[in-house]
Amino acid sequence: MTIDEINILQSTFLAMKKAVESLSVKPDIVLVDGNHKIPNIKFKQTAIVSGDAKSACIACASILAKVTRDSIMYEYAKQFPQYNFEKHKGYGTKIHIEKIKQFGPCPIHRKTFAPIKNFI
Repeated sequence: MTIDEINILQSTFLAMKKAVESLSVKPDIVLVDGNHKIPNIKFKQTAIVSGDAKSACIACASILAKVTRDSIMYEYAKQFPQYNFEKHKGYGTKIHIEKIKQFGPCPIHRKTFAPIKNFI
């Protein structure tokens, strides 16, 4: 997984860069939720700490991302029912950690996620 190869922050930057560069309508400005701008993009950008609370555009994008991620996790729940992804969506909740301890990691678990390191 890319996230295990280059870390979570760099993976996030890569995903944002790919998303922005794939837009059919090129933005005048890119609003980034956080304190880091996206490296190596050719568009003007502004990093906004707590951007989802300060910008309607960022808040809407955050909702879309969460709904999309949840949908993906529901599909993974069908593939790996023993982990109960439909309940915790892969976040490091108590039940998720318990399922990892019980069944070990599955192919979608990040190897750099602290509880997974115990199984490698």
